[in-house]
Amino acid sequence: MERNQVFFDENRESLNQLEKRLDLGRREFLQFCSTVAATMGLPAGAEAAIAKAVETAKRPSVIWLHFQECTGCSESLLRAEHPTLEKLILDVISLDYHETLMAAAGHQAEAARKDAMKANKGKYILVVEGAIPVKDDGIYCKIGGKKAINLVKECAADAAAVIAIGSCASWGGMPSTDPNPTGASSVAEVLGKPVVTIPGCPPNPYNFLATVVHFLTFGKFPEVDKLGRPKFAYGRLIHENCERRAHFDAGRFAMEFGDAGHRQGYCLYKLGCKGPETYANCSAIGFGDAGENNWPVGCGHPCIGCSEKGVGFTKPIHQVAKMLNVTPPLQYPRIVEEQGKAASFASAAAVAAIAGAAAGAAVMLTRNLGLSHAAQEAKKADSDSAGKEKV
Repeated sequence: MERNQVFFDENRESLNQLEKRLDLGRREFLQFCSTVAATMGLPAGAEAAIAKAVETAKRPSVIWLHFQECTGCSESLLRAEHPTLEKLILDVISLDYHETLMAAAGHQAEAARKDAMKANKGKYILVVEGAIPVKDDGIYCKIGGKKAINLVKECAADAAAVIAIGSCASWGGMPSTDPNPTGASSVAEVLGKPVVTIPGCPPNPYNFLATVVHFLTFGKFPEVDKLGRPKFAYGRLIHENCERRAHFDAGRFAMEFGDAGHRQGYCLYKLGCKGPETYANCSAIGFGDAGENNWPVGCGHPCIGCSEKGVGFTKPIHQVAKMLNVTPPLQYPRIVEEQGKAASFASAAAVAAIAGAAAGAAVMLTRNLGLSHAAQEAKKADSDSAGKEKV
């Protein structure tokens, strides 16, 4: 009760200061804290701890590195709307180095990175976006005259935590597809130790946001699975919460793009949707704050499994997914059944001929079976007679 009273005390001074600093209404901020707590499945009262941490905790320094990627992860993060990135994230964390967002360039940018690392040694968070090439001693990617493989090791050495954001950093992503000429690898592979991974191409920005807020509040990351993914976001198959799941269960599938089933929102399983073998929350929270349907399947395209290693950028887009829980039976009816037509004289005659031949074959089979049975009975009788004579 005391925690709730503190949480809902909207006149406390720290909250007043936060409102001025972030230019964010206090009710909107408190609602955000409650939403983050619910999203991560935290117990009652956790929203109070989140609010207090964001209000009073020292902003952690963040070093954000870019390697083999398209910057889509950062672009997605910039489009967060509840609240906007500049009102919360850039004020909750101290983004001291980010090649896309920082005003400095060249030597000034590299100096800012080194100064931040020195001033926050052992306390800063390292975020890596993009795969890291390791072939030919990592010559295929250099930042500020340093190879990516060396730069990430240097920055990770004194980091309090490492986050790999996006599928490229999490497991190699698109750059690592066969034949992978640069030897594109994940952050965990290069560092030789587990890291927190936020896969997706791009990942939902709120998965990253919630992970950072959890670290800020509790001093540790949320529970992760064996691949380093936070379970609150990657603990269930996309298929389980898909808005088209009812059509799957009823056996209603789109067979071609633009057919009647596709236009009516039927399941996209037979068009190659990888939702049944991909763990993520895309179907639950959507993208771009434009509604839950604003994600590939909601827009009419199969999920390509971008957040799942061995699926996204590996399996053909329209290859049927491997079902990890329920396999649809083969006897499901087609979406559009062919209309019946009256039989022509020729087709009727052909059917009659086939039926006649089948009937004749059945008569012959019966006769042969009868003869065979009679022969077996005669043989048995002869055997019995021979036995009696010996006795």
